[in-house]
Amino acid sequence: MRGVTMHGLSLSAGSTLEALTLATIILILAIAIIVANLIVVATYLNFKGPHEVINYYLLSLGVADLLCGLLIVPLYVYPTFYGDWVYGDVLCRIVGYLEVTLWSISVYTFMWISVDRYLAVRKPLRYETIQTKTRCQCWMAFTWISAAMLCCPPLLGYNEARYQKDTHICMLEWGNMAAYSATLAILVLGPSVISIVYNYGYIFTMMRKVRSGAPIHDKEYATALAENLANPSHCMSFALVFSFWISWGPYIGLRIYELVMQESYDHPMIQFGAVWLGILNSFWKIIIMTSMSQQFRLLVRLLFLTICCKTKGRLQAELIGLDPDD
Repeated sequence: MRGVTMHGLSLSAGSTLEALTLATIILILAIAIIVANLIVVATYLNFKGPHEVINYYLLSLGVADLLCGLLIVPLYVYPTFYGDWVYGDVLCRIVGYLEVTLWSISVYTFMWISVDRYLAVRKPLRYETIQTKTRCQCWMAFTWISAAMLCCPPLLGYNEARYQKDTHICMLEWGNMAAYSATLAILVLGPSVISIVYNYGYIFTMMRKVRSGAPIHDKEYATALAENLANPSHCMSFALVFSFWISWGPYIGLRIYELVMQESYDHPMIQFGAVWLGILNSFWKIIIMTSMSQQFRLLVRLLFLTICCKTKGRLQAELIGLDPDD
């Protein structure tokens, strides 16, 4: 009996240590996502000078990631340590709805970013008249409203949410709404993936064409195109899109495997890693933007100058005269 008891205590201690480790990882991730995206959102809101249109899309991404860090990730810390969802079925359903909605908003926003970059290259002489601040804000409002409406059936009680103990997240049960789930996937992924592939394919094709010295007969267009292609926003936005799909790739692959094989993938740590690697994408964006955008680095410096000394920060913003093409 003593041996059995000691063995049980050993298993209990091991399980507690694992739960504590996973809960700590989620807590650190929540803090990282909140801090990173607070900086992103505050940086763009703080700067009162001229903005590139793409900055409004990046602000929308920052807000979506910030809401994920504030409303979703922290709620999983205690259930991960405790071993079960403790906040009730209604909140589990709301959190599952927010997950799908914010993910859809991010996918749609990446589509609009690719369209914006495509227009900047395809029509460099008319870009500023086509992509205005007001038009961009309207597209973003449409994106948030449409994503919220498309994903709302769980709030109306049409399906349930379940806390998955392998991944430690609440997931909506879409099995009893197969037709609607397929339609939603097509509406979200279809236009987004097609637009992203086509638009960035065109952008990189034009980059190769310009670098190879291929003749362009319209000199005014050629000059505007060369200047536009020199904008680092093209490569930065592609890196953001690429990191998003790389982060979510393992989770999507596991779901496809389960759908094809008609069986669950019974490896809890791999399931956990796939889901939380995808959620970690909400933190990667600030690293990519800081490393690839000189403009963003300057705006962050202005934010901290404003926090330390408001007058000095505003004065620096006026003196630097930020060029939106930097």
